[in-house]
Amino acid sequence: MVSGLLAGLLTLTLALLADASSAFAVATVSAKTTLTMSASTTSTADHVLYDMPVSNNGARCRIILYKKGISSQQVEIVSPMALGGLKSEEYMKKFPQGLMPCLSIQKKDNAYGIDSLAESDVIARYLLSEYATLGPSFLPNHPKSNQICRWHDVYLTTIQGCLYKPASRLPLGDYADRKGALAAYRKHLKVIEGFLGDGERTYLCGEEISLADATLFPSLVFANFMLPKFDDASNPQPPLPPKLARWFENVRAKDEVFAKVYEEIMDPLVNSWEAKNHRWDGIWLAGLRDAAPATIFDKIIAGEIPAAKVLEDEHLLAFKDISPLAPAHVLVIPKDRQGLTNLRQATAEHTDILGKLLMWPLERLPRTHRWGSATARGS
Repeated sequence: MVSGLLAGLLTLTLALLADASSAFAVATVSAKTTLTMSASTTSTADHVLYDMPVSNNGARCRIILYKKGISSQQVEIVSPMALGGLKSEEYMKKFPQGLMPCLSIQKKDNAYGIDSLAESDVIARYLLSEYATLGPSFLPNHPKSNQICRWHDVYLTTIQGCLYKPASRLPLGDYADRKGALAAYRKHLKVIEGFLGDGERTYLCGEEISLADATLFPSLVFANFMLPKFDDASNPQPPLPPKLARWFENVRAKDEVFAKVYEEIMDPLVNSWEAKNHRWDGIWLAGLRDAAPATIFDKIIAGEIPAAKVLEDEHLLAFKDISPLAPAHVLVIPKDRQGLTNLRQATAEHTDILGKLLMWPLERLPRTHRWGSATARGS
C-alpha cells in the first residue's frame, strides 16, 4: 500500500513537471607586489601559515601580518600544496576539516600544548596576542569590532559558498537552495551595515584599524565581484549596501595593505576561477538561467488562469485537476520553478523542491485528497 502510494505520488510529480585549484607557489599580485608562498615542507620559521591568495578567510590573517610587519621568519606563508593539498593525509593531521587557513606553531618555546590552529578568527587572535608589541593592536576587545567579526563568521561565511560552489556542494548552511542562500547573504550584509555609524571614516571602528576591518574586507572582495553575476539583468542590484560600499572603496584607496590584499584575491578570481576554469558558467542563476517560456502552471500561479486551490504555502500550490482521473485528483506544483520545467532539467539544485513535492501531499493535504485512487492506479 505504501509503495503504491509513493508510486502514485511520484507519478503525480512526474505529471506536474512534464509541462511545467591549480597549485602554485608564487602568485603574481600586481606589477609592484607579489605574494611569495613557499612550497617547502621544511620551514624553519616560528610559525607556518598554510594559505593561498584566493582565500578570503586567510586574507584576514595576511592583513595582520602585513600591517604589523611580521617577518617571514616569524610567520612563513606556505601553500597547502606543499603538504599534498587540503585533503592530503599530512595536511588533514593539522586541520581535520581540510580547509584553510591553518597555522602551524613551530617555535621552540611553544608552551601552549597545541601545535596547530585552525579557523581564521582563532589564528588572527593568536597573532594579535603573540605579536602584540608590533604594529597596530587591531582593537581586539572593541565591542563593535567583535560584533562584526562574530556576525561575519557565523552568518556570512557559512553560506558564502552560494557565490561560487557548484550544485553538488548544496545545501549551504540552513539554506537548501542557492536562491535562498543568496537572499540571506544579502540580508546579512545589510545587518552588518546596521552596525556602522554615520560619517566617513577610514576604518570600521574609527581612525584605527580593527580586527573587523581585516575580517570583513576580504569577504567583500568576494561579494563585490561575485554578487553581480547573479543579478537579474532587468533589475541589477548594487553588490554592497551603501555604507559598506563607501568603506570598502575608501579603505582600499587609502591603505596600501588593503589594496595589496585586494589584488592578491582578485588575481586568481579573475585569471583562474573565471577566465581559465569558467567557474560560473555552470552555476544556477549565474551562468545558467531559466529562459523557457511560461507554462500553464506558471499562468495559474500568476493568477492568469483560475484554479480550485486546495492548499498553498510559500513554496507549493495544490489545486484540483480540471480533468480528474480519480475522485480526488490534486496537482501539486512549485511556485518558483527554478528552471525545472521538466525532470530532464533536474540537478542537485532541485533536491529540496523535489523532496517537498513528494512529502508535502502526505504531510499537509487532507486524507481525502491524497491521491487515494492513485494508489490503486499505481499498484
